[in-house]
Amino acid sequence: MSINRVIISGNLTRDPELRSTASGLPVLGFGVAVNDRRKNQQTGEWEDYPNFIDCTMFGARAESLSRYLNKGTKVSIEGKLRWSQWEREGQKRSKIEVIVDELEFMSSRNSDSSSSYGGNAGGYAPAPAPVVAAPVVDASSSVYDEDIPF
Repeated sequence: MSINRVIISGNLTRDPELRSTASGLPVLGFGVAVNDRRKNQQTGEWEDYPNFIDCTMFGARAESLSRYLNKGTKVSIEGKLRWSQWEREGQKRSKIEVIVDELEFMSSRNSDSSSSYGGNAGGYAPAPAPVVAAPVVDASSSVYDEDIPF
């Protein structure tokens, strides 16, 4: 048995590129920078080292997301790793990329909520509003407490 699942979070390193397969299937390609912390052996200080991860998403969600993603967008991604190999100018090349199943924005454009794309959703899915319990009000409370909207 083998398991191929990966979760990463980071910032897009470039604007996404939307293209289509010969059959018309939308394909969205983008890069994500994910930091790794290591201790510098010479200074003893902890430092961030970036890893640059290629990501690919397929289908209608890929087409929808292309309008909302751009360089610098902070995202969380869940997917699987795929290794590919090809030959260019006589040299063998290979890479590992993440095939995106789920993508969540870690910060929104107006920084008031996050949105999630992926799963069975075909497009925009706003994050659910937090549930707030109503306070218990006793008879001795002030008249002004009744003006509070929760």
